[in-house]
Amino acid sequence: MIITEKENYTILADEEDGVKSFASFLDFIIPKAHSDKNLVIDLLKYEKLNLEELLYFLSISNQQRAAQKSFVIVNKGVHIDGVPEEIMVVPTLGEAKDVIELEEIQRDLGF
Repeated sequence: MIITEKENYTILADEEDGVKSFASFLDFIIPKAHSDKNLVIDLLKYEKLNLEELLYFLSISNQQRAAQKSFVIVNKGVHIDGVPEEIMVVPTLGEAKDVIELEEIQRDLGF
């Protein structure tokens, strides 16, 4: 896993080649090492990601949001219209940063 620390979030990227195994690894490692951080999951290398593969990240997304932390997946391949509300997917890292900043403001205001 490639970890990139930013000011108010951390980017986690897969250096192997398997969406399901990466999601399983995140389920294991995030509660131990990253649960207190806003997270961006970089899946840009998976150009043909489908909804079923995206749903592997649903449980960890729900855990992060329950802990009042952002969880944003970056991928251009998945069709946004079919994505459940519990998972935030954006096409670029810049948009992921914007989403985290907006969610931080919303949490500060009590929403």
